[in-house]
Amino acid sequence: MTTTSDPQRDPRGEVDWEECEDAYVDGDRIFEPGTARAAFSHRTFRTVYLGAFASNIGTWMQNVVLGALAYNLTHSGVFVGIIIAAQLGPLLLFSVVGGMIADAFDRKRSLLIICVQQAVFSVLLALVTIPADPNKVAMVVVVLIIGIGNALYAPIFSAVVPILVPREDLSGAISLNSVQMNASRVIGPFIGAAIYTTWGPSWVFVLNALSFGFVILSLQRVTLPPPVATGSQGLHRLLEGIDVARADRVVRQCLIVIFSFSFLCLPFITQMPTIADTNLSIASKSTQYGILYGCFGLGAVIGALSIGTVFASSSKARLTRFGLVGFAVMILTFGTLHSATSAYVAILLLGCVYFAVITSLSTVLQQDIDDGVRGKVMALWIMGFGGTVPFGGLAGGWVIEQLGITPLVGISAVFALFLAWWADLLPSRPSGVLGLEPASAA
Repeated sequence: MTTTSDPQRDPRGEVDWEECEDAYVDGDRIFEPGTARAAFSHRTFRTVYLGAFASNIGTWMQNVVLGALAYNLTHSGVFVGIIIAAQLGPLLLFSVVGGMIADAFDRKRSLLIICVQQAVFSVLLALVTIPADPNKVAMVVVVLIIGIGNALYAPIFSAVVPILVPREDLSGAISLNSVQMNASRVIGPFIGAAIYTTWGPSWVFVLNALSFGFVILSLQRVTLPPPVATGSQGLHRLLEGIDVARADRVVRQCLIVIFSFSFLCLPFITQMPTIADTNLSIASKSTQYGILYGCFGLGAVIGALSIGTVFASSSKARLTRFGLVGFAVMILTFGTLHSATSAYVAILLLGCVYFAVITSLSTVLQQDIDDGVRGKVMALWIMGFGGTVPFGGLAGGWVIEQLGITPLVGISAVFALFLAWWADLLPSRPSGVLGLEPASAA
């Protein structure tokens, strides 16, 4: 079966004129459904995607410089931990609120408001960090407010991406979204580190503020469908995502996997400087470490892109399980190597299987979710994917101090194998769209 960028109708029966334009421009092109090329052929998705990509580069410029600045100001691991907690901690507390906003209010307006808020506080962060010895409390407060804004933004944007393409092209859209997340993670730190070294941190934060202009401009150029009303009110509106997870085994397993995988299998990300220094004799402030982290990010890009290209027609449920086995092998390999040259190859492959798992798992989760609850379910995903990583990193640091690096990666490998055995993500119900109520028979 093939698909083209034919004009489509929205649920109200109205013609999507943006898709009509795509059909006119790309009418002679045929793409396999579910591939990255098929997703990218849709104008609305393409516009929002490119704006988000440019903006995320600025975000990662800021993220990497914040950690370096916190350490250079205090030489205190505790203060670095506080800054990281201020950045990522809100994901555990406020993502559910962001999911509620995604499913209850105009998503385009919500994203625009939060983008402006993020830009304003990035400028404020630049002002706070102008002095050679900035006020640490003010710095933490501003970073915390930026973190809260990001926790609200992430589930709204995650709920928007799948509705920008037809359902048959969803896996390609999710694959491309993972690619831009990881490509910006590679590009942003490289640019941010160069600017930080040459002109100081404030210029990095100003440029990040300006980068939000890309996503604001892209959102202004598109029309997003309104959220689907579910009829829920009050506290229950916040808990609809949990209701969906309780009602559906596949959704529940996907969320359990991402929470436990992030906490027990990903401490190596936070502890990568320790692993590099102890096992590979690579200092965290060195070109070698930059190459090591760059190889990891490049592998993640390849892994995410493969799901929307090479493996576009493969079962994402099976790919998740195979990827978890591959992850177990590669985390154990990387964590026990003592050769920097071999480690570059190992961490590239580790990044590849890591984000192949994340992209496949995200596709399984989203493929049958009703748009009326998508934001709240994705809020739970973001809590697991982003909110638990720093706490897993803290636990991983304790394991390294008490037992060493090899036991840490051994625990991660064993648990990844357990998840590969346990997580039967193939649906046991008839194919359909999952909401709060079971689909009625035709």
